Amino acid sequence: MRYAVISDIHGNLEALKKVLRSIKKNKVDEILCLGDIVGYGPNPNECVERIRKMDIKAVAGNHEYALADESLLECFNPIAKEAALWTKGTLKPENLKYLACLPFTAKLPDILLVHGSPIGPRSFDYILNVIEAMSQFHGFEERICFIGHSHAPMIFSSDGDVFRKSVSLQEGNRYIINVGSVGQPRDGNSLACYGILDTCNLTFSFIRVDYNSRKTAKKIINAGLPVFLAERLLEGR
Repeated sequence: MRYAVISDIHGNLEALKKVLRSIKKNKVDEILCLGDIVGYGPNPNECVERIRKMDIKAVAGNHEYALADESLLECFNPIAKEAALWTKGTLKPENLKYLACLPFTAKLPDILLVHGSPIGPRSFDYILNVIEAMSQFHGFEERICFIGHSHAPMIFSSDGDVFRKSVSLQEGNRYIINVGSVGQPRDGNSLACYGILDTCNLTFSFIRVDYNSRKTAKKIINAGLPVFLAERLLEGR
């Protein structure tokens, strides 16, 4: 099987469209989504509808959860909170309903999908370094746990190694793989990011995709969303 794994689209339609075209060219068997389809970006309805139309298996991110439980917004910074409230007011009822029904975890053969961390999928903890990653391996049984949330592509191996590029999966090791962000990369690279897992060849590859980030930035400003959300897209931060 070849899986394309996407995360943190954040209402960025331009990035999503280019990523889906790239995925099509790479001829995968299934697309998986790790949440935060919405939030920050100017096209939440269009992004949700693409995921729904393609029947992509998806889990809830903290931005989805905050739409259903606004008390979570107290944990957001002021810019994220403003964007979340704008998103909730913009989404169509049927798209809100879809997002509210997303599960916090999903499983495939020897694969776990979560947004933040396997131990606390509802608390949306970050896994930012190898120390935090190593404490998470006892929280799941599968060989691979895919995560998003931090927007920084990174692979943590159960033997303590950390990778930031494509790897061959070693026999006997388990992995926590952050696939980065489609719609708001934060690793200093403004290109959209997703990953491909090949279970036959036992490889995982990061794919970077160029898109019209200036168009998205202009949409953000025209929508009245915070200018910072437009500026960060151009810098990948």
